[in-house]
Amino acid sequence: MVGMYQAVSPLNGPSWRPPPGLLCRGLQVFAVLQWVFSFLGLAQVCLVALLLAMLGPTWIFMVFYLVWLYQDRDTPRAGGRRSAWVCHAIWRHFRDCFPITLVKTAELDPSRNYLSGFHPHGVLVVGAFANFCTEATGFSSLFPGLRPHLLMLPCWFHMPLFRDYIMTSGLVSSDKASIAYLLSHSGGGQVAILALRGPLEALEAKPGALSLRIWIQKEFVKLALEHGASLVPVFSFGENDLFQQVPNPTGSWVRRVQEALQPLLSMALPLFHGRLGLLLPFRAPMHTVGEPGSPVFPPRNGWPQVRPAAGLCGCRYPRATMPSRLTQLLEDHKMRYGVPADQHLVLL
Repeated sequence: MVGMYQAVSPLNGPSWRPPPGLLCRGLQVFAVLQWVFSFLGLAQVCLVALLLAMLGPTWIFMVFYLVWLYQDRDTPRAGGRRSAWVCHAIWRHFRDCFPITLVKTAELDPSRNYLSGFHPHGVLVVGAFANFCTEATGFSSLFPGLRPHLLMLPCWFHMPLFRDYIMTSGLVSSDKASIAYLLSHSGGGQVAILALRGPLEALEAKPGALSLRIWIQKEFVKLALEHGASLVPVFSFGENDLFQQVPNPTGSWVRRVQEALQPLLSMALPLFHGRLGLLLPFRAPMHTVGEPGSPVFPPRNGWPQVRPAAGLCGCRYPRATMPSRLTQLLEDHKMRYGVPADQHLVLL
């Protein structure tokens, strides 16, 4: 009798096959590790590969590539270059490793454009990538007619080869021109997703933490008002539970160094680890939830003006609406997704 992990091969006799559960877990770990590598090291590898190619017999091809790169320099600010094949590739294994779920709480009109503030950033914005750069959680099925674009720091789109790879997943530059391009799309259907205050909020990403930096997002709200886009706050439950960070309380030398380097590098440098002290994240379920009820639509004549100190961009909207809707989102769903009843959102 053939054992549980064997199959009879007509050519080679009994052969071992891994149990389905073991194979699936292996694919999940591979999917996550290749993504972590892409996030942390692929840009540097691409740059070295380009330099080596320039020094070898393929230098002429690299010259053509650099000429094309110059001509293509505005693409990250003009909607990017998304690939349907890349968005469907191995990402269901990536999703199942945690797992990650996209929860729909409201219908979104595909004739409108949307600007979404994603919280919390977490260490590596895993939830934002899985939900809005892949089809693993079924974004297109849940919101037909809408096309998501995750915004990323502009500096990454100056890295040759790497910038072409990340654009295939729907990543675009987070500069003002890029957001304006998406929100001014006449036919609607564009969703720009930004992890607000990403670099600084990443330093707060610790298991169980609910500390968000939301009060100083002037340009974010201003762009939505200028283009008549709808604001949709999004909260990803479990995002901060994927990694442990080296203790960095406010005022410590670790935090001081991190905050000093952040403006110089345009990114945060959290010191983190996952399972077994490695960069493999913990298996913690994530549920990404949009704002309950309908999205926030700017009034036709704009928001009522008040003195500048009373709100961002000199309008009442941000302080009165955005934080309260995000807080309400957390309060409405926290018991369902494992947040203690006595834990509340902390706005920094």
